[in-house]
Amino acid sequence: MKSSHQLAGEIGSIREIRQPGDFTVLVVDDNEDNVFLLESIISAQGFKVVTAHGGREALDLAIERRLDLDLLITDLMMPGVDGMEVTRALKANPRTRHIPIILLTAKQRERGDVARGLDMGAEDYLTKPIDAMELLARVRSALRQKGLQDELARVNENLAQLIEERTIEVLLTRNAAIFGFAKLAEYRDPETGGHLERIRNYTRALALELSRDPAYAGQVDEEFVATIFESSVLHDIGKVGIPDNVLLKPGKLTPEEFEIMKTHAMIGGDALASSARRIGDDSFLSMGRDIAYFHHERWDGAGYPRGLKGDEIPLAARIMALADVYDALVSKRVYKEAMPHEQARDIILANDGAHFDPAIVRAFRAVENMFVEIRQKFARDE
Repeated sequence: MKSSHQLAGEIGSIREIRQPGDFTVLVVDDNEDNVFLLESIISAQGFKVVTAHGGREALDLAIERRLDLDLLITDLMMPGVDGMEVTRALKANPRTRHIPIILLTAKQRERGDVARGLDMGAEDYLTKPIDAMELLARVRSALRQKGLQDELARVNENLAQLIEERTIEVLLTRNAAIFGFAKLAEYRDPETGGHLERIRNYTRALALELSRDPAYAGQVDEEFVATIFESSVLHDIGKVGIPDNVLLKPGKLTPEEFEIMKTHAMIGGDALASSARRIGDDSFLSMGRDIAYFHHERWDGAGYPRGLKGDEIPLAARIMALADVYDALVSKRVYKEAMPHEQARDIILANDGAHFDPAIVRAFRAVENMFVEIRQKFARDE
């Protein structure tokens, strides 16, 4: 068994190290020509490709033979067991439910079929005839997400050994794991700078102030404050799954690109939800999951990804929403200058009860001087 120090070192050095040949893609279509086309395009990039000429064969490979898969691409319309049934069966099986699925649909197929497939758990869809560049972009994005999930699972297995020991070293390792996860996203976004350090300190300041409010005394305790300090850095981990041409675009996003960018909330939340289930739903990753999913929700219900409103939004995500917006306002980006604290404060106050929970805004007003100090302490060298 590895020592605690060895495990902690591995956890703190998380990185994407899998090569194309390490990923296996299952292509499912009853049309021989379609199978050949998809296999040719994907395998040319170095990915391993396994083929199935129908839904029944696909389920046999994935479930009965327990083939180790990283991605499944399936046609929706097939005789016998169709793509919808394949999706339903894989997402219902504990061993295969984490395999991302891309649905293939003909142009004339109604959108309702695609919507039902996505509701069942499919991650994406493509319309025939297939465009090779678009196919490869979707495949890479899906495999990037799967790689992240696998890496989180590997780290969690190591963490399980430490948690059993119940020593103080478990807490140190947990912190290294969380920050390591967050670094996955930070490494792909050169503009983050000291963002993670500022965010964790902003959220702790707000949580500490809320803990003094009798209305939150039973909810915001010492453990809550410590956990949000650690977990808040996971808010944008889903950006690992955003294509480079969108994530790294040096300017304002188009409406279409912004829709793609918005998916980082679900990508990150899904990855952390998967890990939280492995450790336990009351684990430290549960708060990180809530923050990743819902830090772009708004108090008035106009946010995303689910349009939650008011107290429907987890408290940690409501705290994160204000901290994230503040840091975005006072930080320099390639498309804007940094905003003075006073101007950022006025914008936040103007969104009291709209974007932000009024209680969080009250807490912000009480600790705004701390926000200024945190910004100065962890200011990026611009």
